[in-house]
Amino acid sequence: REAELKHGRVCMLAVVGMIVPHFITLPGIFSTLNVVTAHDALVKTGSMQQLLLFIGLFETVVGIPAAWATIKGEREAGDFQFGTTFMPTDPAKLNEKKLIELKNGRLAMLATSGMLHHYFLTGKGPIQFITQIPNFKSCAAAAVDTGLCK
Repeated sequence: REAELKHGRVCMLAVVGMIVPHFITLPGIFSTLNVVTAHDALVKTGSMQQLLLFIGLFETVVGIPAAWATIKGEREAGDFQFGTTFMPTDPAKLNEKKLIELKNGRLAMLATSGMLHHYFLTGKGPIQFITQIPNFKSCAAAAVDTGLCK
């Protein structure tokens, strides 16, 4: 459950990260980047190495002890005690919120993989794929005729 919650939370952020750049871009080289080329550009500038370092440190300092505490039964999976002030105090409503997070995480995992596969097949991000021609309707028709979507 710990891994499922963690991957779901990461994918929820990834979905936002794949959609928001279509509407808000940073100046400079970042204004021309798309979903996948942004990764390569950020690796070249060193930003991804910094992100990897800080996430690795966080996982070492917080994630591993938390996972060990979950294994020993000292805490619930995914509960880092962040944001507990806005969570409901009623146990039934709290369990409902946890289930909502779990389902949204599962949906985000599917959405992330779908958006990435659409990009690899068509070269378009999620918003471009919906709004520009060829879009999902013309790609589906082309895939039926030729087996490919261009």
